[in-house]
Amino acid sequence: MRLLIVSNRLPFSVEENEGKISFKESTGGLVTGISAYLDSLKNASFTKQEHVWIGWPGNEINPKLENDLKKKALADFNAYPVNIDEKSMDCFYNGFCNKTIWPLFHCFPVYTAYNETFWNYYKKVNEHFCEAIVKIVKPGDLIWVHDYHLMLLPKLLKEKLPDTPIGFFLHIPFPPIEIFRLLPKKWRVEILEGLIGADLLGFHTHDYTQNFLKCTLRLLGFDHNMGNITTENRILKADTFPMGIHFQKYHDTASLPEVQEEKEKLRSTLTGLKTILSVDRLDYTKGILNRLEGYQLFLQNNPQWQKKVVMILVVVPSRIGIDNYQKMKAALDAYVGKINGRFGSLDWTPIHYQYKYLPLKPLVALYTTCDVAMITPLRDGMNLVSKEYIASLTDKTGVLILSEMAGAAKELGEAIVINPNHKEEIAEALKEALEMPEEEQKRRNTIMQKRLQEYDVIRWANDFTQELTDINEFKQKFNARLLNSSDKKQLIKSFKDADSRIIFMDYDGTLVPFAGLPENAYPDEEILQLLKSFSQYPGTKIVIVSGRDKQTLQNWLGNTSVDMVSEHGVWIKDSGSDWQLLKPLTSDWKLKITPILKTYSDRLPRSFVEEKEFSVVWHYRRSDPELASIRAKELMDDLISFTANIDVQILQGNKVIEIRNSGINKGIAANYFLSKNKYDFIMAFGDDWTDEDLFKSLPDNAHSFKVGISPSHAKYNLKNYKEVRTLIEGLIK
Repeated sequence: MRLLIVSNRLPFSVEENEGKISFKESTGGLVTGISAYLDSLKNASFTKQEHVWIGWPGNEINPKLENDLKKKALADFNAYPVNIDEKSMDCFYNGFCNKTIWPLFHCFPVYTAYNETFWNYYKKVNEHFCEAIVKIVKPGDLIWVHDYHLMLLPKLLKEKLPDTPIGFFLHIPFPPIEIFRLLPKKWRVEILEGLIGADLLGFHTHDYTQNFLKCTLRLLGFDHNMGNITTENRILKADTFPMGIHFQKYHDTASLPEVQEEKEKLRSTLTGLKTILSVDRLDYTKGILNRLEGYQLFLQNNPQWQKKVVMILVVVPSRIGIDNYQKMKAALDAYVGKINGRFGSLDWTPIHYQYKYLPLKPLVALYTTCDVAMITPLRDGMNLVSKEYIASLTDKTGVLILSEMAGAAKELGEAIVINPNHKEEIAEALKEALEMPEEEQKRRNTIMQKRLQEYDVIRWANDFTQELTDINEFKQKFNARLLNSSDKKQLIKSFKDADSRIIFMDYDGTLVPFAGLPENAYPDEEILQLLKSFSQYPGTKIVIVSGRDKQTLQNWLGNTSVDMVSEHGVWIKDSGSDWQLLKPLTSDWKLKITPILKTYSDRLPRSFVEEKEFSVVWHYRRSDPELASIRAKELMDDLISFTANIDVQILQGNKVIEIRNSGINKGIAANYFLSKNKYDFIMAFGDDWTDEDLFKSLPDNAHSFKVGISPSHAKYNLKNYKEVRTLIEGLIK
């Protein structure tokens, strides 16, 4: 089994010079984390898992050199470059990714651009990645797609590789629905549909996972059970996997002689000063200006700390050329100058400002030198810098001030967690951090280090790939319940060989798709002709077992010669006979129950109550799915309590809640027909849990089919109503 890692960028950049190709290693949290995991696979004695890393090589490559590049990248890095032209990458990356998705998903709608051209290039590049992956994928491969650049890719891959396990991990926040739905309708729907093409979706925090699940419910109508989402024909899972760091790498690096030497140099230049470290990429999401405001207020409110503290401000260049970033850099430069000009003197500079990238060893030297690390993004998916800082503290002294808006705050609760939008809170946190006793620092850092060491980046990746493997194994077991060609041939043979046959069939969701209004789910010409042909097949009795009222069934199916059962078994009609009650029933209870349902109908827009002779139904298919889910739970609680002493039963079906007399169900209705004659071929179809009574009542030799991808007492599953129709056609050909 190979693991195919798919990301926007490869772990290296490719440079072309006079027809020759050279490689330069890339940096970043994703590259560092995944590389550590892949190294762990190489060094493990118990696994021989191979991998291929697929991504853009950083530049457009001359087509004449593309084959050589692919061979060299595969040999040297186990990598497969996806060559994309410069214009496409500019509109895709600098355009849609960084001007639309990045600001919006970080809850900065004011910076968000809605450019149709950018969106079209985003789709184009995702399609290009799909084509590249399909060329190299092999049976048994696992595909793990990373981050917001490739959110359409899982669906594209699943359409071409339905049996290949596909995972997706989002390394930035997934926004609340109020923010996500600011995207144009077409874009947001295609992005969600793209994501649910994956078998496993991973997010850094529980909040992001819940945001995603809420969006799929509200915008696509797919509910979930403990993160498991059932679509029309698939089951997938959304779960939380907080990304860790390579803890041991940072912890060990801190003890290296060259790092200790750099640390001593820093201390010699900062003698007598407490140090506050701020290190971040240049990005409006990082809250750098906010922390400068907080630092300024701290100096203003605490004059006793002036000339005793210094902030080391390291800003790493990022997205050079994008307007918002250039403006932010100018504002940042001006604010640093303002603070240094106001509070500084000949012998003290409040802020030491560096605008550059720091390699690992000088960075770790800074981590271990500084007394306080101030990591206060306005919004951050995880923020690995905060974890790196804690991991580097070999003597366990140092204080982390962390934004509650960073995903890492969920794990690093022993830090001083603050709201980065409130400069007073930042100023107070700085004072607390600088005055914190060493014993308390060690207590907090010991707890956080233990947590980070136990759940490092290797554990994170192992957990994700293992869960993806488990889901795939579950799918394979479940797929065994799907009717394969061999089973279908045997079923058709058994049907043809039989002398007497009876077929029980639900209506809504089984023979026809669901409709927003019950009256709109009338049978089309195709199913009417199919039922006529089926019911006229020699020695075959067709029984439609539905929750519909008898008049509707009569109007829709009365000309097909099928037998019918209405209201889940209340009324029965043999072909050519009148309707009859299965057993004596009363409906007095409806006078008490119906007002409750109508109250809930008033509380939930677009829901309504349907009254039948011996049952009453509350429909909420057209209502807002999130509010409907809440109201349905509330109604079920009320009904269970209210009907405790009434001889009725409550059924929760597909977007409906129905109350009917006890002692009536589809299984009892089926037994009525089975008791009248002996049949040597019995078959049943149903899509709802109300059909489970039918499946359970049938003899062991019956052929039963649950329509939809969910567990059932039926022997087989069919994906949808179309497969039911196709199977019927195959039986009567």
